[in-house]
Amino acid sequence: MRNRTWHALRKGMSGPRVLNHRLYVMKKSNRLRSIARLLATALVFLIAIGAVTTPTLAASRIKDIADVEGIRENLLVGYGLVVGLNGSGDSLRNSPFTLQSLQAMLERLGVNTRGTNLNTRNVAAVMVTGNLPAFATQGTRLDITVSALGDASSLQGGTLLVTPLLGADGEVYAVAQGALAVGGFTAGGDAAVVSRGVATSGRISNGAIVEREIKFAMADLKQVRLALRNPDLTTAYRMASAINTFTGGAFANATDPGTVQLVLPRDYKGTIVSLLTDIEQLVVEPDQPARIIIDEDTGIIVMGEEVRVSTIAIAQGNLTIRITETPQVSQPNPFAEQGETVVVPRTEIEIDDDSEERLTVLNDGVSLQQLVDGLNALGIGPRDMISILQSIKAAGALQADIEVM
Repeated sequence: MRNRTWHALRKGMSGPRVLNHRLYVMKKSNRLRSIARLLATALVFLIAIGAVTTPTLAASRIKDIADVEGIRENLLVGYGLVVGLNGSGDSLRNSPFTLQSLQAMLERLGVNTRGTNLNTRNVAAVMVTGNLPAFATQGTRLDITVSALGDASSLQGGTLLVTPLLGADGEVYAVAQGALAVGGFTAGGDAAVVSRGVATSGRISNGAIVEREIKFAMADLKQVRLALRNPDLTTAYRMASAINTFTGGAFANATDPGTVQLVLPRDYKGTIVSLLTDIEQLVVEPDQPARIIIDEDTGIIVMGEEVRVSTIAIAQGNLTIRITETPQVSQPNPFAEQGETVVVPRTEIEIDDDSEERLTVLNDGVSLQQLVDGLNALGIGPRDMISILQSIKAAGALQADIEVM
């Protein structure tokens, strides 16, 4: 500033002109500083927003890894009758509950069948199940599943009569009725039977109507709890941190590995519903313990990303003994005066100890891909791999939990 004023005086400017020039330079400098501060603030804001919303590797929305307390389904169950079957229903002699239900239904309709011999195969007793969604209102339609209870061979072409669906408290929450859609079928004759799928179970789309609502005023809540679907301390802490960063305060707290408690900010202009709508879109990277899941029935092996092994050498081989019997027939020479035909046993024994197999070394701290490649280098199947993983765990070289289903 002083240099510019000195240059102005040297050029012969008068005092007022020099003062005006100095004020112009000061205003221009202040304007540049304001623009610089504005750009810096915008840059910091963009960085903060990016840190919250930009998904990282293997990151997921809070909506996909946690449930909100109170937003849940309720299970419904009911007992009913399916009619209209083409001779594939229950045999009333072997299914007394079907006979009693049929007689009770007919009596309610004004038909007395007590003391008569009913012998129909067009009726089947069934169990009806369904899920009542959260906040379902009266008149909402639900999908239901119908399953045979007696010895019916097929529910194809059947119609479910009015069936009340009960909750765990014994109250009726919905009523079901309609024609069944069965994906399976059974056909055959005296010598052969062909079946596809399960013919004793079917579904009715929009087959139930909600009659009772479950009252839950979520909009009036001042705090809620978020339940993690896979409880983990690190994931719960990261979720609470992401929420606090978004809200700008300590409104979320991880109370345990499976729960994050959220309090509605006092100055938040909205309800807990609007706050949860924004929070559900926040991105969090879930953490998981090192775990190996084994299903010995099917030979399925599932390994987590964090599975690690210490340096260890593995050799896999099987001792196989094959015994083959090839008996031969021994006959006397032609025109021999004495002799008889006998069977001479011949036994061949083959021993395979896999002596060509060599040790395979798994280095310390290898990744999941390297661990899988090392096990595949042994040329073994899933069954033997299960035994190898259990042996590595017994040797103390596997840093992971093994869970057998």
